[in-house]
Amino acid sequence: MPKVSQEHRDARREQILAGAKRCFLRNGFQATSMQDLFAESQLSSGSFYRYFTSKEDVILAIAEENLGAVTSLIHELATGRHEGGLGEALSSVLGTVVARNRDDQLGAMAVLVWSEALRSPPLRERFTDLLGRIREDLTELVGREQSAHRLPSDVDAAALAKLFLAIVPGAVLQLALFGERDLDGVPAAARAVWST
Repeated sequence: MPKVSQEHRDARREQILAGAKRCFLRNGFQATSMQDLFAESQLSSGSFYRYFTSKEDVILAIAEENLGAVTSLIHELATGRHEGGLGEALSSVLGTVVARNRDDQLGAMAVLVWSEALRSPPLRERFTDLLGRIREDLTELVGREQSAHRLPSDVDAAALAKLFLAIVPGAVLQLALFGERDLDGVPAAARAVWST
């Protein structure tokens, strides 16, 4: 029997996730059955289960995919591998969120995943871990901005990081409810307010 290439496995996994997103956006998590996921991904149950063991595993993969781009970008910004200050960082994150919404309906998927995290301890735990890492990176970035006198130094860096982190879910919620046009100019506004 020939070996399956990594490219084939990656494509099959993406096929499953794309189908699952369509199901979840159409029906919500609770109303989507495993049979719905098999049908939407056009795979047998055996093929599907080679990649994901449960609906919750699929939801977790979607959540990690959604947060992955933002997490990576914030980490690059925090470690100094990205030019610009906090305004540029926030603008880049918001721009990434808008682009991901255009490509993958990130706004609506994120709201669904957040609500599922309230019900699912494993998903909530994974979110807590990812958000903890984002907060650490943002705290480091805020500390650098405070040292450069671009942010007030008499405010706790961790508290400021949490404030800046709170902006992103607000933008995601606006995308989900009002669409992309509602955020026109918002990345530029972030850059202008917190310019270097």
